[in-house]
Amino acid sequence: MVSVLTKREARLRRHRRVRRVVRGTDERPRLSVFKSARHIYAQIINDEDGRTLVSASTLSKDLPKPGDRPKKSEMAKAVGMLVAERALASGIKAVVFDRGGYPFHGRVKALATAARDRGLKF
Repeated sequence: MVSVLTKREARLRRHRRVRRVVRGTDERPRLSVFKSARHIYAQIINDEDGRTLVSASTLSKDLPKPGDRPKKSEMAKAVGMLVAERALASGIKAVVFDRGGYPFHGRVKALATAARDRGLKF
């Protein structure tokens, strides 16, 4: 019998497979990305302590408000810059990137590129 996975189940399967290898430590915490249809969220997590060190999302109050109806990729860039600034302010310079099972293009790539451009090392 053929098993058919939904898009969400397939993404979660990819995410679990990556998470077997990618771990956040004190020296290099994990930058985790989650995206919904409307918003994108980024957290920097220390898996050894089980703590979220820094977070940012499109719902953050500190996010600059661009013009009318900004594109989702532009908002992802802004979230990437914001999470990188907050990380550098709290002393985090290097992270491991966890794309959350999503393909590395579009909004996920825009967030990662913006974070790198602001000085975060992957």
